Amino acid sequence: MNQNFDIIIVGGGAAGFFTAINIVEKNPKLKVAILERGAEVLQKVRISGGGRCNVTHACFEPNELVKFYPRGEKELRGPFHQFCSGDTIEWFEKHGVELKIEADGRMFPVSNSSQTIIDCFLKATQKLGIAVLTGQSVQSIFNPEVSGENVWKIETQTENYLSEKLILATGSNPKVWEMLQNFGHAVVSPVPSLFTFNIKDSRIKELPGVAANVTVTVKDTKLKSTGPLLITHWGMSGPAILKLSAWGARILHDKNYQFTIFVNWLNDEETADVEKKLKDLKQEHAKKSVSKKSPFELTNRLWESLVLASGIETETKWADLSKTQLQNLANQLTKGIFQVNGKSTFKEEFVTAGGIDLKEINFKTMESKLHQNLYFAGEIVNIDAITGGFNFQNAWTSGFIVANSI
Repeated sequence: MNQNFDIIIVGGGAAGFFTAINIVEKNPKLKVAILERGAEVLQKVRISGGGRCNVTHACFEPNELVKFYPRGEKELRGPFHQFCSGDTIEWFEKHGVELKIEADGRMFPVSNSSQTIIDCFLKATQKLGIAVLTGQSVQSIFNPEVSGENVWKIETQTENYLSEKLILATGSNPKVWEMLQNFGHAVVSPVPSLFTFNIKDSRIKELPGVAANVTVTVKDTKLKSTGPLLITHWGMSGPAILKLSAWGARILHDKNYQFTIFVNWLNDEETADVEKKLKDLKQEHAKKSVSKKSPFELTNRLWESLVLASGIETETKWADLSKTQLQNLANQLTKGIFQVNGKSTFKEEFVTAGGIDLKEINFKTMESKLHQNLYFAGEIVNIDAITGGFNFQNAWTSGFIVANSI
């Protein structure tokens, strides 16, 4: 038996639910179903932001917001003028969820629980009569242009579904991408984005938990990032590293995650200027021990480690530093060389760069340029962002635009 709907959405995640709810709110006459392959819906929402769900970011200017997307910056400018972070806040408030802004700009539900977002979506789908069908793994999709019918046919392992319009909101799903390639869509092959760097190095081995404001560059590339860096048991993490991993997703993949980075622990200070400061400190603190207290905005533990790495013994006094030792220390502080050997997934934020080629999508409607009545929402397309609520904002914006155009 075929089950008939006006619209079928494949993917029971953030983008799928947001699209469905907005469609039926705008046109209650439409019969809509969400197909989810797992036993549970909204699983990524549940674990995101450490279980708090980082809904969006307090960046309200479309032209500023797009700068957080390594892939999609140009294409999202128009969509963000239609539905931006301010609209997200308003939408959730209207649906009974109040959001709050944290110091770094990330926005969470006031409840501090992702369950609040899940409950909001489930309540809305129930109220609007949207069918949420779990355990429905799509096996094949038949294109109306091929089948000669005027509807899409979706086969799962247990059911057949027919619908006039089809929305794909499956995130990074190789099986669905393969089906789309059979329709002639180009898929940019997926590579990981948002990962931390594995580094084994005596300078940081004993320092997990230590943070600093730095500038990091990747050798032999134009990749450069500034911001907080966090030393971890397996290497380096924090916003500065995650930004590099997002912008460098393809380049670092091509290097097989084996590359060299330079860390300026003093952010943007020049080596020559730092060397001059160290010479002044040699005069001022002649009788004091070099390693005991950091004269810069670095923790004493990190400072001590860099002093030792410069060939300076723990008890050495400032007055006894040689010219070479001063140069070594200036180099360690402003251009420390670290070898990266591999990557680790950042918390649960598994994000990939890759997906449907952006040239094949009409960003005024999120409809395929190749096939009528086929729409995309969320991470199925080649758009991804750095961490901070931006990937969810792309899900809300694309879902809203699909709903609007339908």
